[in-house]
Amino acid sequence: MRAGRAGDWSAAVESFGNEYFTNRSGGYCRGDRLEPLTRTFAELSVPLRRWYGVRVFTDGVPEGTPAPGDPGELARLLEAEERAGRADPYRTVAALLHLVGTRRG
Repeated sequence: MRAGRAGDWSAAVESFGNEYFTNRSGGYCRGDRLEPLTRTFAELSVPLRRWYGVRVFTDGVPEGTPAPGDPGELARLLEAEERAGRADPYRTVAALLHLVGTRRG
């Protein structure tokens, strides 16, 4: 999503067939997807209970941009991110995922 939003069409097309990418800080990273992670949880007998999207709205904000100085505006930003991270279709386009599983037994 980040490459496409930035208009880097070559990187956007390349990302469809590659789970590795270079992040904005220059780090070489792996981008895991929900379905394989869910299967891995199941194979480990840790059923997926919930999952959340992280950085739904704020991923496109340039690094170094300060957080809103107004506490009310910061609270609204955090609420928007939290609500979007729990709701489809927003969480499905988040930059990061948090998965929660519980092992029984």
